[in-house]
Amino acid sequence: MFRGDLPRHATLAGMSYRIGDHELDARTYELRFAGQAVAVEPQVLALLFFFAENRDRLITKDEIVEAVWKGRIVSDSAITSRIKSARQALGDDGAQQRTIRTIHGKGYRFVAEVTRAPASAGEAAAAPDAPAEAAPAKPSIAVLPFHLIGTDPRGMLLSEALPHEITTELSRLRWLFVIARGSAFQFRGPMPDVRHIGTVLGVRYCLSGSIAVDDRQMELTVELSDTRDGGVVWADHYSSNIASIHEVRSQIVAYVSTALEIQIPLREAQQARLRAPSDLDAWSAYHLGLQHMFRFNRQDNAVALTLFETAVAKESDFARAHAGLSFTHFQNAFLGHVPDVGAARAAARAAAERAVDIDALDPFANFTYGRSLWLEDNVSGSLVWLDRSILLSPNYAQGIYAKAWAETLLGNGADGQQHADAAMALSPIDPLRYAMLATRALAHLVRDETAAAAGWSDQAARAPGAHILITLIAAACHALNGDMECARLWAARAKERDPGICQQRFFRSFPFEDAQMRQRIAGALKSVDI
Repeated sequence: MFRGDLPRHATLAGMSYRIGDHELDARTYELRFAGQAVAVEPQVLALLFFFAENRDRLITKDEIVEAVWKGRIVSDSAITSRIKSARQALGDDGAQQRTIRTIHGKGYRFVAEVTRAPASAGEAAAAPDAPAEAAPAKPSIAVLPFHLIGTDPRGMLLSEALPHEITTELSRLRWLFVIARGSAFQFRGPMPDVRHIGTVLGVRYCLSGSIAVDDRQMELTVELSDTRDGGVVWADHYSSNIASIHEVRSQIVAYVSTALEIQIPLREAQQARLRAPSDLDAWSAYHLGLQHMFRFNRQDNAVALTLFETAVAKESDFARAHAGLSFTHFQNAFLGHVPDVGAARAAARAAAERAVDIDALDPFANFTYGRSLWLEDNVSGSLVWLDRSILLSPNYAQGIYAKAWAETLLGNGADGQQHADAAMALSPIDPLRYAMLATRALAHLVRDETAAAAGWSDQAARAPGAHILITLIAAACHALNGDMECARLWAARAKERDPGICQQRFFRSFPFEDAQMRQRIAGALKSVDI
């Protein structure tokens, strides 16, 4: 969760400040004048801490909204009012502007002389690299300003703008604790000491990068590091024509944030495997459960279910653990892993409802609630929940894929294809990629483009993690395309995996709304003895 509005954490481990005869005390979280507390509103106090921490640069209105109002939409008059109150609290006014200066059309600059002070009377001054409070149990990250190679002013803008936008995007991930920009941006330089940053800010991960700009190209390198051991978890490189950089900025932000949503849980699961089961906390059990869940077989799904139950037992209000339980029960019902499919269907719905009740703003919770409705043949009803998951996290690839699947089964192949492509572009190594490929195949099938459907279904059935129903999609697509040899090959592979596979099981999981489409697929499967 983005914590730009929580000054206690943003003040770098209890760092306090003296501003003339005033003191901002991080420990007691108050403003004092000549030793006496000054009555100020919490938002004004948050603003003063934010200004003191960023006294050496211009601060935009957008940054103030992010830090004080958590990015919510507020009027200019609300910002102006808090600025006025902050000046008055320091004995300044709008005419003199001895502390906060308005830079018209750009923002504000804190111009008062500021020195670091003890956290409270009689205590030693807090060192700038003092350790932060203990890191939260959930994964945490600091996105550092990117290092600019050269002096191109366009690169200078991008080195600040891209990390800021990535921070904002990551703040949508409810499972990830994101350090506020004001704290993270105090660490600049070409080779950041990630272990030191982890100690100061109390985070497990750092995202750093470098930007080089010339007359024609922008080159960006990003690197995700684990602050616990300093190791590189993930890295990538991007290049773009500088003339189109503003068009691709959003694509870079989307790609990086989506990659982190995959790479950080993988790293968390890797770390959790090194711990004894009895030592797993709720978050470790959850992330380890995710890794088993995405293997899509009966044995791993059972392990995942147990791990999510462990997470819920340790932290009953853990929304994502309940969503994970819904996912595993959904998988049991969808793939027929358990004899009582009805009980699994009900458990998937109940766990998803619990997840949404705990945290209605979690994209994964909304995603699992929408998918639970598929098990009740209510594909159209799932769209409102899938749309909500995407609204909460616009780059949520699995939510976009799920919407593509629902649209395709409802007969809207064009939108299904568009959203399947968007999901694959956002998350090219997603554990559900095989399902995205299969959805693209079905979208072509709905549009009677059988050759394209057969080609995409081959990719889907060969992709890692593809379950048995994906193999049946390949068999049906090839049969409808007239390639019976390939159709029989895929059907035979499905029977090798489960001799009892049948049409009833397929259509229980793929409830096509169009009766004609259903009949076409049924005929294709029958032609290969399914």
